[in-house]
Amino acid sequence: MSNTPDSLRYTKSHEWVKDNGDGTVTVGITDHAQELLGDLVFVELPEVGASLDAGAECAVVESVKAASDVYAPLAGEVISVNEDLAAAPESINADPYEGGWMFTLKIADPGALAGLMDAGAYTATVEAEDH
Repeated sequence: MSNTPDSLRYTKSHEWVKDNGDGTVTVGITDHAQELLGDLVFVELPEVGASLDAGAECAVVESVKAASDVYAPLAGEVISVNEDLAAAPESINADPYEGGWMFTLKIADPGALAGLMDAGAYTATVEAEDH
C-alpha cells in the first residue's frame, strides 16, 4: 500500500492537501498517483495569481506512460508554485509529500477543507479502486 500521511487531506482524484494553518494549503499528487503514473518527465503548473475553482483542471503531470490532469482540490488563488519541478519532475516520484509539492493556494473557504477525505477514507477509496 502507498504512503498516506494522516496529517493530510485527500481527493478522489488523488491530490493531497496540507493545511498550513494560515488560510493557505499546499497541494500535490499522492504517492498512489505517482506510482500509477510511473517516472514523471514533465510537470505543467498553474500560474501564480490564477483563480481556481474546486475540481477544475489546474496542472498536468506527464510520465513515460501517460499525461494526467491535476485538479484543484479547493477553490482559491495560486500564491506559489514549486519552480524546482520544471527541472526535476522526478521529485514527485521520489518524495510526493515534501519535495514534490506542486503549488500553494489561498483558499476561498477554509471550511471546505472538512469536505476532503482523511487518510483512512482515501486509503479505503484506493483499495476499492484496486479491486
